[in-house]
Formats: sequence, structure tokens, C-alpha cells
Amino acid sequence: MLTGERADLVKLLDRQRGFLRFTVQNLTDEQAASRPVPSTTLSLGGLIKHVSATEQSWYAFATGTESTGAGAENWADAFRMTEGETLAGLLADYEKVAARTDDLIATADLDASYPLPEAPWFEAGASWSVRHVLIHLIAEISQHAGHADIIREAIDGQKTMG
Repeated sequence: MLTGERADLVKLLDRQRGFLRFTVQNLTDEQAASRPVPSTTLSLGGLIKHVSATEQSWYAFATGTESTGAGAENWADAFRMTEGETLAGLLADYEKVAARTDDLIATADLDASYPLPEAPWFEAGASWSVRHVLIHLIAEISQHAGHADIIREAIDGQKTMG
């Protein structure tokens, strides 16, 4: 059983993941793949897919196994459901990624730090600790849960809160 900072990190991640999962409940694959807002890429299924890939990429970074580059190879497809993908399948994949991240929180040296890859959105020469990565994930998932809430409301009027 985790306590202290590690328990807080898991609890905060789980809460934001829960908002994202709640937003897509009871949708068909067609609804999850739809893009009812003025965006060429954003769909609810695509957000689940993107958050999963992003969390997986940051996991690799936080274990020192590779640099983060989530969705860099085909950015647009990282935000939409493609042929053959289902919402249930995307959620199942995300559950596996989330469990792996939670395991990392339980065992990782939160002070371990790795250099960020070169990218215009990262400060040149900066390094992030595992702790920083986890806080960043909480913020990123929160942001995308908000995007998801807007998309869901455009589909059928349902809101995550309120």
C-alpha cells in the first residue's frame, strides 16, 4: 500500500483518468470516432488513444529506456480512431498503460532525472525528474479530460460534471 507522495500521485492520476473514462461511457464507436467540434482531428476515442500513447511515451522516458516522442510519427492519427479501432479496445489498452505507470510510481526513484529530447516545446538542455514527468502527466490528462468534456457535450449534451 502506497503512502505519502506516491499515494498522492497515483490518486491524482487516477482521478483525472477517471474523468476521461467517465466522459466516454455509453458511447458507440461511431460517436467516439466523431468530430463534432471545429477540429480536423479531435475525437473522444482519439483523445483516449492520444493520452494512452503519451503516458506510454513518458513511462519510457521516466525509465530511461527512450526519449518521449508521443505521436510524432503520425500526429493526426494519434488524435483519432482509425479503421478497426474500437472504444473498448482503446480503453483496455489505456488501462494497461495506466497500471504500468502506477507500478512505476510505486518503485521509481522520483528524483532520477533524464535529459529531454530536442524539441521546440522543451527548453534546450533541460532535464526532467520522474516526479516532474508524473506531475506533467497529471496536467496533460486533466487538459485532455476538459477537451473530452466539450466534445461529449457537443455529441449528446452530457457533461462530466454539472
